[in-house]
Amino acid sequence: MLKGLLRYARNFSVSLLFKRERNIVLRDFFRYSLGQKVINNQTINPWSDKIYNETERSEALTKAINWLLHSQASMGDGGFGSYRIITGWTTSYPETSGYIIPTLLHYSNQVQQNEILTNAIRCGDWLITIQKPSGGWQGEYMADNRAEVVFNTGQIIRGMVDLYKQTNDKKYLDSAVKACDWLCSIQEDDGCWKKSAFMGVPRVYDSYVDAPLLQVYEITKNELYKQKALNNLNWIIDKKQLENGWFEDCDNTIKHNNRPILHTIAYTIDGLLESGLLLNNKKVLDAAIKSADKLFELFSKHKYLSGRFDRNWKGSQDIICTGCAQTAIIWLKLYKLTKNTQYLNAAMKMNDQLIFIQDRQVSESPNTKGAIPGSYPLWGRYEAFNFPNWATKYFADSLLLEKECLQEAVTLSSTK
Repeated sequence: MLKGLLRYARNFSVSLLFKRERNIVLRDFFRYSLGQKVINNQTINPWSDKIYNETERSEALTKAINWLLHSQASMGDGGFGSYRIITGWTTSYPETSGYIIPTLLHYSNQVQQNEILTNAIRCGDWLITIQKPSGGWQGEYMADNRAEVVFNTGQIIRGMVDLYKQTNDKKYLDSAVKACDWLCSIQEDDGCWKKSAFMGVPRVYDSYVDAPLLQVYEITKNELYKQKALNNLNWIIDKKQLENGWFEDCDNTIKHNNRPILHTIAYTIDGLLESGLLLNNKKVLDAAIKSADKLFELFSKHKYLSGRFDRNWKGSQDIICTGCAQTAIIWLKLYKLTKNTQYLNAAMKMNDQLIFIQDRQVSESPNTKGAIPGSYPLWGRYEAFNFPNWATKYFADSLLLEKECLQEAVTLSSTK
C-alpha cells in the first residue's frame, strides 16, 4: 500500500514538472474530476452526450495510426513500444507488436496506403528473428528478457497469419506453424495451458490463443490445431464460466482474480467469439454472447464500464481504455453476426468516449499525441501515467471495424 502511494506521489510530482505532461494531467483532472455532475441522484460524466461526426472519427483513427507508427520509429528494431510519462519509451513488446501487424494491414487496405505494409513487414521480419527455438516468443518487453509465454505467442501468430495472407510469403506461415506446434505440445490434458503460462497458472483469456490456432488450422488443415483449440474452449465454458457469464481465473494477477479487469474479460469473450465464428460452433458463440450481453446491459445502464468486475458483475476501479475499445469491437462483431443495431449503437457510443479521451485539446509531443492512455483518468490503477501501445491498437481496430459496420448498415437500409 505504502509503496503504491509513493509511486503515485512520484508520478504526479514528476509529471507536473514538465509543461506538456502537466497539461495532460491537468486536462484529465478538470475534465474528469470537475466535469462530473449529479442530476437526479445519477452521476453524469462529461463524455455522456458527446457525439463525434464521420470526419472527426476519421481524424481520430489517423492520429492513432500515426502514433503507432511513431512508436515503431522510436524503437529501432521494428517492434512497437509504449510511452511512459515518467520514464519515456519502453523497449519493444513482442506480443503487442505481433497483433499490431493486423491493425496496420487492415488500415492500409481500408484507406489504400500501401506504404504502411512496409512497416508491418518490418515488424514481422523482426519477430521471426527473435522467435525462440521452441517456437514460442518471450513474455513482456524485450528488456525484460523473459522465457516464452503461451498467450504472447498466440498474439504474434495473428500477425504472422495476416502477413502470410497479404504477401503469400511462406516464411510467415512457417513461423506460425512452428509456434502452433509448440502450443499444442505443452497443453494440459484438461485443455488449459499451465506450462509457460503467465504466472504459471491457467487463465481463461487463453481463448484469445485458440482463435489464431484455428486460423492456422484453416490454412494447413492440421486437425491437431483444431482439437487443441476445442479442448481449451470446452475447459473455459464447462469449468470456468458462471451462469451469469462471468469467468473464473480471468485476471492477469493472482491477488485480484476475484474481480478481473475488463481488458482480460474482453480478451476472453473475443477469443470465444472469434473461435465460435471460425468453427461455426453454437455452444462457443452462445458463451461469448452471454458475457457480451452482460457488458452491454451494464453499459446501457451506467453509460460507461468500470475497470474491474466481481462475480456478480459489480464494477469497481476507473475506466480501462483498452478494455473499452475491445468491448466495442466485440459488439461490432455481434452486429455483423446478428444485424442488431443496438450493438452498433453501443459500440459507437463507446468509441465516442474513447475519442473524447484521445482528444485532450492540449499541446502534446509526438510521444503522446493520438495515443490512448491505459486508464481514464490518466492516474487510474491500470497502466497509470502510461500510454500502452495495445490501448491505441484496439482503439484503431474499433474505429476501423465501426466504419465497415456503418457501411454495411447503410447497404442493408437501402435494400429494404
